[in-house]
Amino acid sequence: MSTTKLKPIFKYDVKGIKKQTLLELYANLLKPRLVEEKMLILLRQGKISKWFSGIGQEAISIGVTMAMKPEEYILPMHRNLGVFTTRQIPLFRLFCQWQGKASGFTKGRDRSFHFGTQEYNIVGMISHLGPQLGVADGIALASKLKNKKQVTAVFTGEGGTSEGDFHEALNVASVWQLPVLFCIENNGYGLSTPTSEQYNCKDLADRALGYGMESHIIDGNNVIEVYRSISKIAASMRKKPRPVLIEFKTFRMRGHEEASGTKYVPKKLMDTWAKKDPVENYKNFLIEQGILTESKNEKLTLEIKAEIDKALADSGAESPIVSSETNELNDIYQDFIYQNVTHNEETKEIRLVDAISEGLKQSMERHEDLVIMGQDVAEYGGVFKITDGFVEVFGKDRVRNTPICESAIIEAGMGLSIAGIKSVVELQFSDFVTSGFNPVVNYLAKSHYRWNQNADIVLRMPCGAGVAAGPFHSQTNEAWFTKTPGLKVVYPAFPYDAKGLLATAINDPNPVLFFEHKALYRSIRQEVPTDYYTLPIGKASLLREGDDITIIAYGAAVHWALNTLNNHNSINADVIDLRSLQPLDTEAIYASAKKTGLVIILQEDSLFGGIASDISALIMENCFEYLDAAVKRVASMDTPIPFIDQLEDQYLSRDKFEGELLALLSY
Repeated sequence: MSTTKLKPIFKYDVKGIKKQTLLELYANLLKPRLVEEKMLILLRQGKISKWFSGIGQEAISIGVTMAMKPEEYILPMHRNLGVFTTRQIPLFRLFCQWQGKASGFTKGRDRSFHFGTQEYNIVGMISHLGPQLGVADGIALASKLKNKKQVTAVFTGEGGTSEGDFHEALNVASVWQLPVLFCIENNGYGLSTPTSEQYNCKDLADRALGYGMESHIIDGNNVIEVYRSISKIAASMRKKPRPVLIEFKTFRMRGHEEASGTKYVPKKLMDTWAKKDPVENYKNFLIEQGILTESKNEKLTLEIKAEIDKALADSGAESPIVSSETNELNDIYQDFIYQNVTHNEETKEIRLVDAISEGLKQSMERHEDLVIMGQDVAEYGGVFKITDGFVEVFGKDRVRNTPICESAIIEAGMGLSIAGIKSVVELQFSDFVTSGFNPVVNYLAKSHYRWNQNADIVLRMPCGAGVAAGPFHSQTNEAWFTKTPGLKVVYPAFPYDAKGLLATAINDPNPVLFFEHKALYRSIRQEVPTDYYTLPIGKASLLREGDDITIIAYGAAVHWALNTLNNHNSINADVIDLRSLQPLDTEAIYASAKKTGLVIILQEDSLFGGIASDISALIMENCFEYLDAAVKRVASMDTPIPFIDQLEDQYLSRDKFEGELLALLSY
């Protein structure tokens, strides 16, 4: 803390604010400043590895947090220490978090402010910045659906406003009139890049106009202006739910992180903002007004420093974190106890598309707050008509058309999960998940492992070739996700399996990608129970039994394999339909491989990097001594998927399988 007494340069309009609140604002300002000063010392001593300083920006975190209700969610960034301290998170736990100790929030798995805590209604950021904006949309949507009349505040920097997630999140919030307070901390630089090279408009608040949103510009160094303005705006948003964009004009007095330094900042600019120090100015104002005395300030400072020293000593005394491979693996997913729901004897012959629709509808009836989101899923019923008629039954709150913004909608699903609501997000085609790839693999997949927050979301993924749809509507891209720990991947080939597995996927509190092959939608029929039932994820189906060879497949490839065997009645094969790719039923695979000694794996996906490669490796490593030949993989060409049927037929592994099967049998 500086000892120089600056004459306050701000106009503090404290009319109507109680003295106790004025002093509380100051105490909350002072605490993160003193913590940061200690952290900079620890950084120089090598006791922490990294620090992102918010010195100079404290008034924003404190003013916003004090204007919010404790039960309202805040999604801060790495310069918002004041959010955490104002919400009264014990310093001991924060120091443990920063040192990777067990009493932190992430069990040493993530650092600094990359964590959340339901206890304090805080949801931390990930390094990709943008996704938290869409997550805030989901939390606010839950508040609106439950009529809680709560505001959700989310922070970003001026650099983060260039990310697509920012624009998607604002658009969704505006279209759905969600009570999200979008807080931009415009501190002049994105790392070392000045705002003049970040955007080409006068004020970032102007961007709200394009989304039909209200916006305000607030002096981010004036804690009273922040507190008073946000209190008024938040109260209004609770009465009339809507998004509001706030641009806080401020400056950071340290580097992007301490290793960066500030050499790229002109000295004159640093000097100008030093005079606007939010802590010193407000302290001197309080003293000038007789609200605070020098002695009380000194006493408060000593009390906070003592609290810091004790928390630091206690956290330092905690033993280094000890874990095991079992602990790490067990925390990838939230525990899920599968409940087998049996069906009645009544069945009817339906198509795969009908089975998925039935399973989805019956799950909507079973889970009264389950939300479906996707492009054209409401009145239109989705491009494949799976949700046709759902709006009439469940209403538009629960069956929601979305703008074309996969990233924001997947993030909104994550926000709903944080607020305790399940969701199903329909990707119109699985190919389009690329537009939302980041939140899937970095947010949904890692949240439970990082801070014990599940992602209760099912992503429906219409996929596959055979319908002459070309490179952007025909991929079967399951291997992108089986590689990512934390995701579950289900891929049924039959109507019975699809209905039961979809019900389980929705029950499962973990993120599930549910692949549905478009070419099977209306070509495969089966007797399916009419009522609700479940099937276990992670259990393969043995469709045929034989001793000659093991055939492993999933999706459309299962039907290709069966059709081939129908033309060769003399081949007695085990046919394994995997149904689930993550988790994988290795027990069934190994048992069959050891029995037959010959294994062939058929997939529709291209060969290199496909799941067949991993299955082959697993069999070779665990069943090698039982094999009579190397495991054979049969897959489609390593090219994009062509459009015209003669090229698509050449691309697909479908017509290659018979020759490869016969060759392996004659080995």
